[in-house]
Amino acid sequence: MSAAGTIRSGMGGWTFEPWDTSFYPETLSKAKQLNYASRQVPTIEVNGTYYSTFKPPTFAKWAKDTPDGFVFSLKAIRFATNRRVLAEAGESVQRFLDSGVSELGDKLGPILWQFAPTKRFDADDFGAFLALLPEKQDGVTLRHAVEVRHDSFIVPEFAALARKHDVAIVYADHAKYPAISDVTGDFVYARLQTGSDDNPDCYTPKALDQWAERVKTWAAGGEPDDLKRADPGTRAEARPRDVFAYFITEGKVRAPFGAMALMKRVGS
Repeated sequence: MSAAGTIRSGMGGWTFEPWDTSFYPETLSKAKQLNYASRQVPTIEVNGTYYSTFKPPTFAKWAKDTPDGFVFSLKAIRFATNRRVLAEAGESVQRFLDSGVSELGDKLGPILWQFAPTKRFDADDFGAFLALLPEKQDGVTLRHAVEVRHDSFIVPEFAALARKHDVAIVYADHAKYPAISDVTGDFVYARLQTGSDDNPDCYTPKALDQWAERVKTWAAGGEPDDLKRADPGTRAEARPRDVFAYFITEGKVRAPFGAMALMKRVGS
């Protein structure tokens, strides 16, 4: 293959009090923080959409405040995923998508559907949920990723379901949750959650070097050999894929610097 997908690394959100002094210029107003942050990293994962419903003008303002080529990922509203029967989530899924996400236009990146650590894998019910996720909203193409946090998902049947629906499985570098690296969609989504505020760039230089090689492998169409998969017997089609990597959870104070350090390592 002559080309690779686009690699984007960022952090969760852009408002965090310690960043007022560690990341943002001292004289920068809070109203201009998104404008500044979106010119330091090429993507940001929005966590607020998990807890609250936003309105179209808010999404439109975000799009206006950010440069060409910048991409948001949105964590979908929790009411769609925190339920006993996922097959009944259709109304919540559509209400979230109707809230104005399409106002982002080509700045709308993946939508992250995150599940509770107590949610176990049920093939029929989870498959019914994936079938609820539409390909477009108001003419804007949607890309979906699922983050599961129970070990019962580490089975080939889960990877096969995600592959069937062209949905990406989030790779979670987390102290407790399962790490599933199967490539099942047309993009890759990684959440890097084991950093430390003691590291200037969130992760150690050695770990950042490792992640740089992994994201480059994904972008080129391969799969890193050092990460575990739910279905070791199936390989994804070798073709370029966009990669999204977010520094979040542990080491949040230094997360923006981790994102910038990773981008430097991949040559962007």
